[in-house]
Amino acid sequence: MNRLNIVLVSPAIPQNTGNIARTCAATGAALHLVEPLGFEITDKNLKRAGLDYWQYLELHRYRDLDEFFSANPDGACYFFSTKAQKTYTDVSYSGNVYLFFGREDAGLPESLLAEHYESALRFPMLTGIRSLNLSNSVAIATYEVLRQWNFSELELQGRLSEYQPND
Repeated sequence: MNRLNIVLVSPAIPQNTGNIARTCAATGAALHLVEPLGFEITDKNLKRAGLDYWQYLELHRYRDLDEFFSANPDGACYFFSTKAQKTYTDVSYSGNVYLFFGREDAGLPESLLAEHYESALRFPMLTGIRSLNLSNSVAIATYEVLRQWNFSELELQGRLSEYQPND
């Protein structure tokens, strides 16, 4: 069975994490937060960005990466970084998938990337551009995985309200 997990390592900006929480809630992905965090979970900016979606969010929190890996020993892990050689579309995602993203101003720790470099992925960008916004990066990667899974369990068609304008 496919299962999508988003892992944020030391996120610093509450609004980004709130937006990511909303993406996770809307897609059924679990959100894993690895400390230290640059904010409190109760931060009003974090909650505001997630609006009323927190009740739908599967949220896990860890003291550090060692605790995360001990609690989650199985699954395919992918590490997003501008330092990677492969792109996010080079991978066929399946099973229990963990997508790792680093702190907004520093990315993932180099030691983690070095240890898992074959599983490091990037988004193609123009030369000279430092990086994409964290919440945008998570959304792009999330929807690529879900696209490969044929958007399983997601609603694919919208509905108009009962109100129809007069012709």
